[in-house]
Amino acid sequence: MEHQQLTLPGLPEIDEEATAEQVKHALDLARDFIRMGFHPGIETATTPGYSIIPPTQTNAFHSSTENAAVKNVDIETARRNHVQRIIDATKRLSKRERKIIMTRWFGDDDVTDLDAYTELDMSHGTFYKYRAKAFYRLAFALKMEVYKNVETT
Repeated sequence: MEHQQLTLPGLPEIDEEATAEQVKHALDLARDFIRMGFHPGIETATTPGYSIIPPTQTNAFHSSTENAAVKNVDIETARRNHVQRIIDATKRLSKRERKIIMTRWFGDDDVTDLDAYTELDMSHGTFYKYRAKAFYRLAFALKMEVYKNVETT
């Protein structure tokens, strides 16, 4: 039995394939951020730069060390926020859907779909049915749904 999408008159239709790709990308990104420990790794310039322009007395940052530190903190905060949004949205899934997402994307090893449904003792069809439901719910929780034929103004 095929998954039926709820359609209401006047509402745009959801592009399930593009939506699933958005969710997969967000999950992959969150997994990568967790594995690399969040730190963005922006380094300061070690070569001195000389200028004939006199320094200004403002509160603006001009030091490469300060700029790198601020950028590192901003990037790390954005990465942590992304991971937290994914984890919070995953907590709202059903038990089976959550197990699929956690096993496939947030386990200790790189796990393929085949490994995940074997580990979870699910059939191929059951795995993909529940994974599609999880993607659909995650897309709405994360505001990542993609609509078909949406006019942009």
